[in-house]
Amino acid sequence: MADIFDVIADATRRELLQHLLDASLRGEGGTGELSVGELVERMDATQPTVSKHLKVLRDHGLVTVREEGQHRYYAVDPAPLEDVEDWIIPFLSADFDPEGGSPVFAAWSGADVAGAGSTVGRVAADASHQARSIIEGAQEKLHDVQEAVTKRLPWKNHDEAR
Repeated sequence: MADIFDVIADATRRELLQHLLDASLRGEGGTGELSVGELVERMDATQPTVSKHLKVLRDHGLVTVREEGQHRYYAVDPAPLEDVEDWIIPFLSADFDPEGGSPVFAAWSGADVAGAGSTVGRVAADASHQARSIIEGAQEKLHDVQEAVTKRLPWKNHDEAR
């Protein structure tokens, strides 16, 4: 069985993931899902090719599928890519010097950051990872609060209160 790196090494699969990510960010169809037909239209590939690559992505958990009649709707699931991120972050931040200031801030402020381009990317990747971790933690807490509220206010009592 191919590992995640083999899966994302294929340009067609990366393009499919990009289309699904774009749809998710735009909230297309209200769900961020795209049908196989929509993906075929957006790509320079045949339906059998798109379906074959979607199966690989599905088998590795990078996409979810929802069936509605004869149509299949796909959405990106970035969770398996966290393994890639966890593996690559140490390489990206290997020469990061926390005492030397933030190259991201320097680039933002317009300072000359020649030679610091790779460091900017490393710092940005690390910051992105930290932010994602914080957001995921907050989402989990929000979900827990929503469940607690739902348990305390059963729908029957909630409907009577209206």
